[in-house]
Amino acid sequence: MIQRSAKQKLKDLASKFKAIAVTGARQTGKTTLVKQLFKSKPYLSLENPDIRNFAVDDPKGFLQSYPKGAILDEIQRTPELFSYLQEILDKSKTKGLFILTGSNNLLLQQSISQTLAGRIAYLNLLPFSVNELAKAKQLPETDDELIFNGFYPPVYDQKIPPEDWCPNYIRTYIEKHVRQIKNISDLIIFERFLKLLAGRTGQELNHNALAVETGVDVKTIQSWIGILENSFVIYLLKPHNKNYNKTIVKRPKIYFQDTALVCYLLGIRNANQLATHPLRGSIFETMVVMELIKQRTNKGLPVNLYYWRDKTGHEIDIIIDNGTELIPIEIKSGKTFNSEFLKNLHYWSKLSGFSKSYLLYGGTQIQKRSDGCEVLNWRKYLSRNL
Repeated sequence: MIQRSAKQKLKDLASKFKAIAVTGARQTGKTTLVKQLFKSKPYLSLENPDIRNFAVDDPKGFLQSYPKGAILDEIQRTPELFSYLQEILDKSKTKGLFILTGSNNLLLQQSISQTLAGRIAYLNLLPFSVNELAKAKQLPETDDELIFNGFYPPVYDQKIPPEDWCPNYIRTYIEKHVRQIKNISDLIIFERFLKLLAGRTGQELNHNALAVETGVDVKTIQSWIGILENSFVIYLLKPHNKNYNKTIVKRPKIYFQDTALVCYLLGIRNANQLATHPLRGSIFETMVVMELIKQRTNKGLPVNLYYWRDKTGHEIDIIIDNGTELIPIEIKSGKTFNSEFLKNLHYWSKLSGFSKSYLLYGGTQIQKRSDGCEVLNWRKYLSRNL
């Protein structure tokens, strides 16, 4: 079993809170992680119709059957449990009593905010990280192989090829998961929307342009974006609000949380096709940005990452906001260093007054430049910043 970096944070939270909610997309390993860490607790999947019917018909009796707590998987399927769970948690002094999991963040958060606010801690489990795969000696050698394989656990622990896994995942996601949130009548249009969105990974989110190309209204696009974000298919990276007397872009950038899904939706059927694909740079950027997000998320830390772009086209892929310090990161997929890669970092440093910066790229050359910029391979940066 590939060991998860989030395991230590989950143990820590369970020692402090009476209940923990482990959220994340389907198939990211939530069930495997909680069953491994809380072996003594009964495991109950509320996807099971018999278990769910008992929980819905008699929520009080259902919970009283487990006085020492339990793992309640996909609990958003049974909102009837939450009020009774609140009563149990208020009366108990036991830490880590109930472990809840859910792959539908919107429905889960609605139920928790109404009844369990202040009584529960959250942990978001994303797909495998580069460092987790490296420690398990399952990390693909080339960047293109890694992009094509993605990071979802079944590709690695069940050895399911991504070209087989992705279409079935998307079909199950659309037919089952999306319809839990919103009854989308025309699934063909929604699938077309997904493919259009994949072509925009790493770009600014433009609702109007998507509405025109998809053939639906802007409100529908906004609703669909919300569904994808709350079910952990996409991540919206917010712009940094510091403008340095320049007019800045205020729309978020959209990133798919896994590159294998992007490849499938774009019709990329093997890793070799990536070498000459026009969107390779955007897909590579998507992978690196999500790895930076995983590093924060796995430690249970807030994501302090943003991007910056002004109206004249100057852009910084990532701004790390540490409060008193801002660190810009530029991401390039090329394997050969070019001084042009540093152009936007130099521009931003002059505006901001912060000199420390990083260029993360696909090559192996390391440079510590006199202007405060460090050039290094993106994998090296991630392994160094565990």
